[in-house]
This record gives sequence, structure tokens and C-alpha cells, in this order.
Amino acid sequence: MSSEDKIIDLDIAIIGGGSAGMALASRLDGLFATVFEPKTASERDCSWALWAQAPQLLELSLSVRGSWDKWRLIDHSGEVIHHSHQYRYTCLSSKQYLQWCETHLKQSVNLLRAPVENLVTKGSGASGGQFDAGGQSYRAKVIYDSRPPKVPKNSLCQHFIGWEIILKKPIDNADIATLMDFRVDQSRGLHFIYVLPYTDRHLLVESTMISNQLEDKDWYRNAITCWLKERDIEVEAQLHEEYGVIPMTKVQPQNADVVNIGAVGGAIRLSSGYAFSTIQTQMKALANSITAGKAELPKAFSGALMFMDKVFNRALKAEPDKGVSFFMATAKALNADQFSRFMLGQARPIEWVRVILAMPKKPFLKAALKQWLNHD
Repeated sequence: MSSEDKIIDLDIAIIGGGSAGMALASRLDGLFATVFEPKTASERDCSWALWAQAPQLLELSLSVRGSWDKWRLIDHSGEVIHHSHQYRYTCLSSKQYLQWCETHLKQSVNLLRAPVENLVTKGSGASGGQFDAGGQSYRAKVIYDSRPPKVPKNSLCQHFIGWEIILKKPIDNADIATLMDFRVDQSRGLHFIYVLPYTDRHLLVESTMISNQLEDKDWYRNAITCWLKERDIEVEAQLHEEYGVIPMTKVQPQNADVVNIGAVGGAIRLSSGYAFSTIQTQMKALANSITAGKAELPKAFSGALMFMDKVFNRALKAEPDKGVSFFMATAKALNADQFSRFMLGQARPIEWVRVILAMPKKPFLKAALKQWLNHD
């Protein structure tokens, strides 16, 4: 650390300028805060998705890459197509969203392109500390850390490679987003192809796995290639490739003595991997709490919802061959608006009842009992 007279004091330090860090920073006002993020928005560019209603869609309009009021899930026995009048399945450009947040930072909030190093905290529960960044020392009353979490080995994760491509010929049904096409190799875990048609010739196609084991990157690429070939879809140009791993289990923070936000703050829906909407809600509530003089992070989900998600994942891990039927049964049990609320973690009691009744009873009762006994 530098000497005391060279330390810059901050009310708030935000480590990491991703979805959670920038969502919080853009809502702070009247506090001396700095976001520490070494990468630019362009270097962090990827696709984020959510179910959005009209007000949120308008708020995010500058970041929207595509939006659909129809979506589907497909297996070898058929498909479920949902058509909503309240929600739109929406894909965002992370680059454009982060750039929007940057332009909306107040004068007292800075963004520094540097990683945090030599972090020394005040101890458990104190939430503040000192660190270095960009050759300067800082001292913050409260530190919010959004860095990627530590994920235990063999944990259940959602992992994928996606291609943004231009086609030689237009496809049919370009007004429908394909959330899960299970008509692919299921031998290594729950596997599906995810397709977002931005236009009838401009697509995002992802090969996605939910399992305990990451695959070699060429495995996902080959799955995409085979899926396209089987449908006689010819690629004219590949614009971009993105790779991601989303933990679907309890994760460990980089530092437990600060306030952790984002994935470590519990914002990922464990049964689906969706997080953007939850992060937005949680960071808005946190900003309001900070304004009121509190630093505590509001809970992202209720205890009951977390329990149900853990039961679902436990059943999926125990019987991965039934994973396709679990997701297809959920889609069949709910209409479009109910499905949207369910995926957002906002399902009403009757909607939960419909999903529970649609599930095979034996694997879920066993998973519920083990989860209750485990208390994890």
C-alpha cells in the first residue's frame, strides 16, 4: 500500500463493471464511488436475455438486439409454442447496455480501467477495505464485489458456445425464438440448441449443455454445425463466437468480507441460469437502500423459490435422462405469460402448483427429501 497521505478515500468501491456493477453504479447519486473494471464494454460483448414487459423494453431499447412475442421448446415428440401479449423474450447487447450505463454515471461516480489488487479488508461484517488499482491506493467504506465467483469442481453448470451468423438463404418462422431444441445428442448431459432469429438471415445459434462436465469447445461447434446441416441451413458468414459458463449451484465469493453482488449475490436463477432481470431488480433495491444509509444486499429470491430450484437441479443431476421431459412438462403446464413469470422467478402459487403436478413425482419427492435433509 502507498502511504496514508496518498490514499484516495471513497464512499463506495465497485469491483467489476459487468451487469451488476454497472447497474448499481448508474443508480448512485451524491456518493463518491468508483467502478474498477479493466475491460472495455466492447471487450465484454456478449448476449444477455430476459422476458421484458413494455416499460422495461422501452428503458432498454438502445441495447435490444432482438425481441419476440413467440417462443418454443422442441423435442422428438413435438413442440410447445407460446405467444404472449404481455412479455417479449428479449436479447440484449451487453456492450450497448454497459455503454449506456457509462453515459448515465453521475459526476461523483467514476469508472477506472484497472483491476483491483492487494485487497485488504477490515474483517468479517465490516464490508470496507483498502486496495491498489492503476498504481494508486484506495480506501472504501463499502466494497461491492461483482467479480466472477469460485465454482466448485463437478458443479452443475450451464455451458455453451454461440455463433452469430448470416445465412445464404432466409429461414421460415423467423418470428419465433427457439429456446430449447432437444433434438440433438443427449449422451453427455442435457443438451439443446438455442436459436434467436434477429432477421430471417441473421441468427444467434448456441449449443448449450447443462451438466457437471465442460466439453471441449469443438464439441459445441460440431453440434451447431450438425444442427445447421440437418436443416439444410447454409452459412454465408460467421460474425462472432461467444463462450460462457453459468453456475447453477451455490458458489464461493472471491472475498467473503465484502458485499458480493451479481452471481455471488444470488442473482442467478439456479434452475434456468437467467440473471439479468433479477440483477436489475436487486441493484435498484440496493441503490435505494444505500440512499437510505444501509449497505445490505436485498435477497434476490425467496427461500421457498431457492429450495424449489435446488430440488429441480438435484432431480436433474440424479436422473439427467429425464431432463428433456422436465423442461417440456414445464412448458406444457403453463401458458406464455405464466411461463414468463415462472422463468423470471415471479410465478404465482397456482402456477407453481401446475408445474409441480406436471412433474414426475418419484424423482422430485426423492430430491425434495434429500434437499430438506441437506439444508444446503
